[in-house]
Amino acid sequence: MSKKPLATLACLAAVAALTSCSADGDASGNGITVTANSTDRVPMDEVVAAFREANPDTGVTVTYADTDQLQSTLRTQLSSGTGPDVFTVWPGSGNPAALDLLAPSGYLADLSDTAFASEIPEGDRPVTEYEGTTHVVPVTYSGIGVIYSQEALDGLGAEPPTTWSELIELCGTARDEDMSLLALGNQTPWVTQLVTYALAATTVYSDTPDFDGLMASGDASFADSEWRTALEKYLEMEEEGCFNEDPLGTSYEASVSSVVQGRSVGLVQVATTLSQVRTEMGDAELGMFALPATDDAGETLMPGSISAAYGVNAESQNPEAAMAFVEFLGSAEGQDIYATEGGTLTALPDEEREADPALSTLTEFQSQGRTVPFMDQRWPNPRVQQTHFTVVQQLFAGDITVEDALAEMDGSYQEG
Repeated sequence: MSKKPLATLACLAAVAALTSCSADGDASGNGITVTANSTDRVPMDEVVAAFREANPDTGVTVTYADTDQLQSTLRTQLSSGTGPDVFTVWPGSGNPAALDLLAPSGYLADLSDTAFASEIPEGDRPVTEYEGTTHVVPVTYSGIGVIYSQEALDGLGAEPPTTWSELIELCGTARDEDMSLLALGNQTPWVTQLVTYALAATTVYSDTPDFDGLMASGDASFADSEWRTALEKYLEMEEEGCFNEDPLGTSYEASVSSVVQGRSVGLVQVATTLSQVRTEMGDAELGMFALPATDDAGETLMPGSISAAYGVNAESQNPEAAMAFVEFLGSAEGQDIYATEGGTLTALPDEEREADPALSTLTEFQSQGRTVPFMDQRWPNPRVQQTHFTVVQQLFAGDITVEDALAEMDGSYQEG
């Protein structure tokens, strides 16, 4: 049966739930469907264009979904036989669309025989393999930090802060100029986690690099760790006026607009957001710095890990074309396009590639071994991340205490 009509119908049916659809068909109907995160629209569009140029007989229909929508609908689609041929898969185990949640159910095709499988760095294999088998193609290496407008920072006569005290002082400087230092869109659930991750990288992992292992063995907990400090500092930033007014009433899109329109200097985000900010700001110079959490700059660490990754539906109607597409994603050309357009680093090593200058801090931290994996990639189930989303929103609403929030996260973690 032709996939092109199916892809078109699926795209139309998804409009109410998904952000948007982009179709690029072909005369023969030899097409595939792809679902990607809405934050990856710019790089994916460019990758699809390059793939189509090299494979003119293969059509590609892309559906973009917000993180929360994608995670909540993908498993249902796969279990009902209506899933896309290729789709975003989160490394590790931290959410409903993560590798360790999808692979055991047989939803992911074996990618071990692909050309890229042997190139995946050893340190990234635990979050790209399930029971020793490669199930995803890692595409980009990303980080979490403060993406900022150089013009706005220059307007404050400031440099990127390297200590906690400098950060808080700069929040006041921006506020005196009727700006916020950081735009925060906590109305969008997945955004809530980013500041915590950026702070916990230092407060937790600088002194306890094996914290994830201690959690897994039951020898540590959120409540009895420096996660408490990370959440307390998150709230302190709110109290010190570091963020825009009403973060709970501000969406991700609105937070980006706040930077674009000059109401905020920057925002704590994953590096992939660079592409969206750059697209909306034109030729504006952007930068990224690590969010400090102590007054010792040497202690600062950044969250850094495989970001975008894709899997192939084990029940794909066009497995040959789907495999060809992920092979392209794993090729030097595909990796370079995706990383360049997405404002990130390639997931597979490429020493000859020149990285986006805005990512110099992330590149430096990565080369110095001063990054830690995104925290949710090591959590045993997706409920921990969902609980984290909820408790941060409750903290900002003043409905719970930090102690209560950490107890809720520990409860979700212990569910296994």
